[in-house]
Amino acid sequence: METLKNHVKELRGSMGMTQGELAELVGVTRQTIISLEKGSYVPSLLLAMKLSEALQSPMEEIFFKETIL
Repeated sequence: METLKNHVKELRGSMGMTQGELAELVGVTRQTIISLEKGSYVPSLLLAMKLSEALQSPMEEIFFKETIL
């Protein structure tokens, strides 16, 4: 089984950005960013693209799949 993981929290932190600031930049609530960082929310392609722009990183560096045995 595969699951989608991300580096949103690490990238956001390295930019000195709060969850609220990132949420505002991409047009979602802070709760959505919290859920995304916890791994309990899988973003739409449009949101993933907005996050890529806001975090100034390619989507492949933000999102990755992990195999669970």
